[in-house]
Amino acid sequence: MQKTKHSVIEDVFALISAGLFVAFGVYLFQSQDLMVGGAAGLALLGTYAFDMDFGLLFFLINLPFYTLAWTQISKRFTINTFISVTTVSVLTEQIPAFVDISHVNPIFAAVFGGILIGVGMLMMFRHSSSLGGVGIMAFFLQQRFNIRAGTFQLAVDSTILLCALFFIAWHLVLISILAAFCLNMVISLNHRPERYFPVQGENNAKKVEGERTEPKPGSGLDNNLNSELRAQNG
Repeated sequence: MQKTKHSVIEDVFALISAGLFVAFGVYLFQSQDLMVGGAAGLALLGTYAFDMDFGLLFFLINLPFYTLAWTQISKRFTINTFISVTTVSVLTEQIPAFVDISHVNPIFAAVFGGILIGVGMLMMFRHSSSLGGVGIMAFFLQQRFNIRAGTFQLAVDSTILLCALFFIAWHLVLISILAAFCLNMVISLNHRPERYFPVQGENNAKKVEGERTEPKPGSGLDNNLNSELRAQNG
C-alpha cells in the first residue's frame, strides 16, 4: 500500500522551498506594482493604506485563521501553515538583498510570478499546508464539501483585484488578472486529491470482477485505507 504521509524533514524542506517560490513570485509582482489574491493580496493592499511592510502585514492577517485550521482541519495542517506563512513573510523582506531586477516586462512578471506562486501553493497543499487566510478556507471547503480549492480561490481573488482599482492603474489590474488566472490554473489542474489514491481506485476496479475481491466493512483492507486517508489529512 502506498504511504501518503510525509516525514517531518520532508515537510520542512518542501515548505521552505514552496515559501521561496511564493516569495519570489510576490517580489516580481511588487517590482511592477501588480496585485495578487488571497491573504497576500490583502497584505499588498494594506501596504498602500498603511505604512507597513508586506511581510509583517501578511503575518498579522493570517493570525485569526489559525483558529479555524486548528479546530476544523488538523494540528499538523496548522503547524505546517504557520511554517509556510512565516517563511514567506521573512523571505519577501530578504529577497531584495540578494536579487535586483532593473527591468522586467509586466506581462512576463504576471505570468511567471503567477505560476511560481501557484506551484508554491500546490507544494504546500501536497504537504498539508497553505498560505493561510483564503488558502485555509479553500483547503477546508475542498476537504469537507468537495469545493475545488482553485475555484474558490479564483472567486476571492477576483474580489480583491476589483478593490485594487482604488490603488493602482486599471491596466495593471488587468495584468494582475492574468497573473491570478495563471496562478489558479496551476492549482485547479493539479490539486485533485482523488488522483492520489491509486489503491482506492484499484479496489473499485476489483469490485467489478466479483464479490470475492470486495473488502467487507471492518476488514483489514478497509481499515488500512481509512488510516491512509486520515494520515493524508494530518
